[in-house]
Amino acid sequence: MKIGELAQATGTPVETIRFYEREALLPAPQRTGNNYRFYGPEHVERLTFIRHCRSLDMALGEIRALLRFKEKPDENCTGVNDLLDDHIGHVAERIRELKLLEKQLKALREQCRETDAAACCGILKELSTEAPAASGNAGRRHIHGVH
Repeated sequence: MKIGELAQATGTPVETIRFYEREALLPAPQRTGNNYRFYGPEHVERLTFIRHCRSLDMALGEIRALLRFKEKPDENCTGVNDLLDDHIGHVAERIRELKLLEKQLKALREQCRETDAAACCGILKELSTEAPAASGNAGRRHIHGVH
């Protein structure tokens, strides 16, 4: 199948497929005589695996590690368990950060309980002041999917 067909079969944008190829997560496909990429069922399977990992918010490095284990099916899976335990820890930390962010946003929302002129808005005034040191970097590290 061509790249568009692979994209449709897996629900993956073409540019994402090319990105995974550049990152060596997806093996380079064969090329036809007219230099089109030609993908097989192994690409569908591997791309489905990658997409499932990404849906669990796994980083590319974690996916690479899991793919190495997948390529050596006779090896012990302790490393897979360790990787998942580490990922669960990352997720728990992000949840803590997001709860702190939610608390900060709710406190900010309390700065403007009634609508008024923007010049009187407590939220805008609060955002114009320096962030308190106690808030740490939780708000500054608000980047989805990164850990």
